[in-house]
Amino acid sequence: MRAKAIFLSFLIGVVVLFMGYQHSRAAPASDRAQPKIGVVGIRQIFQDCKRNVKYRQEAAAEQDKVVVELGKLKREIEVEEAGLKALKAGSSDYLDLMKAVLEKQASLQARQEYHKQQMALKDQRWTEQLYTEILRETAAVAKQKGLDIVFEKDEPELPALSGQELMMIIRTHSVLYSGGCLDITEEVMNRVDEESSKVQK
Repeated sequence: MRAKAIFLSFLIGVVVLFMGYQHSRAAPASDRAQPKIGVVGIRQIFQDCKRNVKYRQEAAAEQDKVVVELGKLKREIEVEEAGLKALKAGSSDYLDLMKAVLEKQASLQARQEYHKQQMALKDQRWTEQLYTEILRETAAVAKQKGLDIVFEKDEPELPALSGQELMMIIRTHSVLYSGGCLDITEEVMNRVDEESSKVQK
């Protein structure tokens, strides 16, 4: 009789545990801890942040200065090329001037290529630096707001210039919808600009 009572108690315990397990599995998703997700517009920050606007203005001014310098050299070459026509072909004066013209033409081409590569490398370094700071400030804002994940929310730029570019957009554009996610773009951009102000001071 006692063995029967023990067995019955054991059976009731198993049933209670089983029902508790089933209830926990059937709990609504709203009762479970959901990850807190944020989004940030990287392209918007690059376009609108004060730091990048200032850099672009300085880069444009530097480019204008280079264009003026190279334009001056180009006009000198054109004047000397016109002077060649007034000289007798094959004379020592003609050969001397032709040598000077060719040297200036080579110098112009070399300087044009140098400035082109210089600006490209400068842009690359600036972009890397700004992107690194955006990532750092994104992490700071996300931590402050208790976010678990932050996605980039930028919309693809369509129409694409080519089929290859379109396929690249499709492969890399991973966030198709972000409704309900916390948008921290403005806060990240403000922090990036504030950091710039501190550095300048």
